[in-house]
Amino acid sequence: MNILFIMYDQLRFDYLSCAGHPHLDTPNFDRVAAKGVRFTNAYCQSPICGPSRMSFYTGRYASSHGAQWNGYPLRVGEQTMGDHLRKAGMECWLIGKTHMKADADGMERLGLSRDSVIGARQAECGFDAWIRDDGLWAQGPDGFYDEKRSPYNEYLKSKGYPGENPWADYANAGIEGGKVASGWMFGNADKPANIREEDSETPWLTRQTLAFVDAQTGPWCAHVSYIKPHWPYIVPAPYHDMFGANHVPAPTRHEVERENTHPIFDAFLTSRISEAFQREEVRQKVIPAYMGLIKQCDDQLGVILDCLERTGKIDDTMIVLTSDHGDYLGDHWMGEKDLFHDPSVKIPMILYDPRSEADATRGTTCDALVESIDLAATFVEAAGAEVPTHILEGRSLMPWLRGETPADWREAVISEYDYACRPFGKTLVQRSADARLFMVFDGRWKLIHAEGGYRPMLFDLETDPEEFHDLAKGPGHEDQIARMQGFLAQWGLRMSQRVTRSESDITAMRGRSLRRGVLPFLYDGSEVSEDLLVKYRGEAERDFTMQETGDD
Repeated sequence: MNILFIMYDQLRFDYLSCAGHPHLDTPNFDRVAAKGVRFTNAYCQSPICGPSRMSFYTGRYASSHGAQWNGYPLRVGEQTMGDHLRKAGMECWLIGKTHMKADADGMERLGLSRDSVIGARQAECGFDAWIRDDGLWAQGPDGFYDEKRSPYNEYLKSKGYPGENPWADYANAGIEGGKVASGWMFGNADKPANIREEDSETPWLTRQTLAFVDAQTGPWCAHVSYIKPHWPYIVPAPYHDMFGANHVPAPTRHEVERENTHPIFDAFLTSRISEAFQREEVRQKVIPAYMGLIKQCDDQLGVILDCLERTGKIDDTMIVLTSDHGDYLGDHWMGEKDLFHDPSVKIPMILYDPRSEADATRGTTCDALVESIDLAATFVEAAGAEVPTHILEGRSLMPWLRGETPADWREAVISEYDYACRPFGKTLVQRSADARLFMVFDGRWKLIHAEGGYRPMLFDLETDPEEFHDLAKGPGHEDQIARMQGFLAQWGLRMSQRVTRSESDITAMRGRSLRRGVLPFLYDGSEVSEDLLVKYRGEAERDFTMQETGDD
C-alpha cells in the first residue's frame, strides 16, 4: 500500500464544507471524508510551522525533539517517519515544504556530507526530496529570508516571468496602475495575483505530485506539502473574487477577553498582526482571499484524486489530509496562530484507508482526542511494521479506522509553545527557558500553563465553546485546575529519551548478565538455579593455595 500524506499550511479545521463551513464548498476534501474518517478533535503539538511539522515528522512532542521554534535545527540522529518507513520497506518522499533546518554543526561533527544519501536525508528531515520548496521567498535589504534556491522561482523564470524574485513580484502580488501591489499588504488581498492561475504555487506543486506518482512502482509514502493557504493572502483569478463581504463571518471575540487579561495573552493581543486583524477592513479583504486559496487547494486536490482513480491507484493508496496549525483571522482579537484557542491549535485531519478492514467506518467522524504525532505511528502500522513505541510518542489511528475503540486511549492532548524568540519574550520572563506555554485539553476543559510564575488560563468548552471566559481569572475552579495540571505532570514524567532500547529489548536484557556468569551478592549459590552455577562448580585442576617446592 502507498501513503499520500497531504498537508496544507495554516488551514483552519472549520474552513471545509465537510466541517460545516456555511459558504466554502470543498467537494474534494468532502470526497475523501466520504471515503474515510474525519477526526473532529485533532490537535497539533505546537501552533507554529516549524515545531509542529517536526512533531508530525518525528512522531514526538516538541520538547522531545527540541526544535521548538522556526529555524531551530532538528538534531542529527532524531529518527523520522522516513527512517521508520524505510525499515518497513517503504520509500518516503517529500514534495513541497518542511520548514526543516538541518543541524549543520551536528552533521559536521559526525562527518556527514549533504552529498551523501544519509547526509541528504538528515538535511531533509528524513525524506528523500523529490522537490523541496518551503514557499516563503521574502526578500529584504539584507537578502532572502530563505537562502536556498527556490525551484518554484526557477520555474516562473522559465515561463517568462521576469526579475530576480517572481515569487514576490507576480505569484504573491497584484498589479495596480502598472505597479506591483504586494501581497504583503493586506490592502491588496482583494486583487488578483498577477500570474496565470496554472503557474501559481498550488497547481505547480500538484503537477510535481502527478509526475512523482507516475514515476513510482511502489510502495511509497509521499508527503505533499502545500504552502497555501498560508499568507501572503493573495490568490490568482478566478479565485480572487469568488467570495466577498457577505461570506465573512463576524469575528468570534468578546470584550471580556480584554478585561483583566492574562499578561501573556495581552502581549499577543497588542502585537502588530493582532492589531491588524482587529480592523474590520483587514478581515473583509483577507478572509475572502483566504477562502479563495482554500478553494484553489480543493480544486487541485480533485486533480490528484482524479489521477488516482483513473490509474486505479486509489485502491491501494492511503490518503491523509491535514494542516500544521490554523489561523485566527481576527477571532479572539488575534491574527496568525501561536496561542491555543481552537482556531489556532485544532487542525483538520481526514484519513482514507482503501483496505476492506476500514469499510465499516467510511464516511464517519470520530471525536477521539487525536494528536498530530499519531500519524507517524499510523503510517508505520499501515506499512505492516511494528510501531516502535519507545521512539514514537503518538498512537496509531488504525484501530479507529477499523471501527475499534481502544480501551486505553489518551485522556488529554498536549500542545506546547516556546515564545522566547518573540520580541516580548525578553520582557515577560527573566530567563528564555521560562518563555514556555503548555496546553492540556481533555475534550471539555482546556488549561494553559505558563512558566515564569504566571497564573494558568482555564476554559470550559462545554459551557463556553467560543473560549471567551478565562475561569482562572478568579476563584472557584481550583479543583479543575489541579486536575488538569495533573495531566500535565503525568505527561511530564513520560519516558521520552530512552529511544535506543525498546520494551522487548529491556525484557531480553533482564537476567542476561546472570546467564553470562555475573552472579554478585550470593552467599552459597542456593539463591539461584543450579544451571547458572555450572561454570563455577566442579573439581579444581590444581591447588595453588599450597606452597610448592622446587622438587615438586
